[in-house]
Amino acid sequence: MRDLKTVITFTIKDMVRRKSFIISTLIILILIVIGFNIPNILNAFTNEGDISSEDNILIVDSTNLFEGTLQSLNQMELGYTFEIANNEVSFEDIKNKIENKDIDEAIIIEQKEDGTYYLRYIVESMTQVSSIPEDLINAINTVYTNLQISKLGLTQEQIASLSPNFEFTIEQTEEQEVSGNIFVIMLLSIVLFYAIYFCAYQVSSSITTEKTSKIMETLVTSTSPRIIVLGKTIGIGIVGLVQICVIVGVALICANAFLEKELLEAVLDMSKFTPYLAIITIVYFILGYFAYALLYALTGSTVSKPEDIQSANTPVAILAVIGFYLSYFTMMNPTSELNQFAAIFPISSPFCMPFRIMMGIASTSEIILSIVVLVITILIIAKVAIKIYSNAILNYGTKMTFKDIVKMYQDKNN
Repeated sequence: MRDLKTVITFTIKDMVRRKSFIISTLIILILIVIGFNIPNILNAFTNEGDISSEDNILIVDSTNLFEGTLQSLNQMELGYTFEIANNEVSFEDIKNKIENKDIDEAIIIEQKEDGTYYLRYIVESMTQVSSIPEDLINAINTVYTNLQISKLGLTQEQIASLSPNFEFTIEQTEEQEVSGNIFVIMLLSIVLFYAIYFCAYQVSSSITTEKTSKIMETLVTSTSPRIIVLGKTIGIGIVGLVQICVIVGVALICANAFLEKELLEAVLDMSKFTPYLAIITIVYFILGYFAYALLYALTGSTVSKPEDIQSANTPVAILAVIGFYLSYFTMMNPTSELNQFAAIFPISSPFCMPFRIMMGIASTSEIILSIVVLVITILIIAKVAIKIYSNAILNYGTKMTFKDIVKMYQDKNN
């Protein structure tokens, strides 16, 4: 136990002292702060020098089709300021007003020879808009409809009956009820994947680097390979967990400080994220990290040069990506059998099961089975990784092939 603690302490100190770790963490935190400030930055540039960000629209109703009721558009809070002109205004006059920034756009109401009306929407450039804003069309139609209704002499009850207030609810045919903000679920799934992936990757990098610097020879002579593997895995895992907690903490602080409350509640609804779910997420982070970290420890022990790490780690990286996407895309249909499989399958369960729990569709038996399968997988990987590591750790030759690794494992069992 003392040797294990020594290796863990050594690994933690080595990780936090690395310039790459410090710089990458600072860059991530800075990007988070900037990212949550993007709406404020955009608003600052948009509103710079402007008293109001609302577009000023001139409506020319020379035919008096709306009989003076167009002023009601200014009470609809559409995000525009309307100027109403009942006399004729030429296209050239409107062009000059737009160029002089007196108005932003204009609408001219004209009558055809057959008696029908049409509206001309005039802007400075067609690159500004791809079509007439839908809310503007609906507002003008509403004003005209109200005008015609008022001419019919209907009572308030009759007018109210023309616009029924229907209440809509959503129901499903699936027996399991699914709840939770899918955006938050997928966002947290991505965060969990990168946390596990990059923390586990550091194990391989650390082992190979120490083999190159011959530090491993000192470690092997002072303690057992099993202690080295477990110590380095736990040490890097602790550093990674603390780093992720700091990043998530800063992100939540920035979200509450810089985002509008309504937007925060709509996009980042964390009401389903309970203390129980937080504990489960940490448990799956630890188990998922151990599974992939031990695989990376195995690949790290088979190479003797840092430049070979990338190619040696490729099979494990592919396995991690398959596990992530298996859980990510099955979340589109969380009640499917494939999603249930992803929540139990050990390469995908760390990314899938916490969010089945968040959606309220994971049973207690599923959670227990998932954890048991993941723990058994970790034990199997640990047994293989430690045995291969024991034979390969002092190998300073070329990178070993899969055939060499299998042969080494079989020789160890003899």
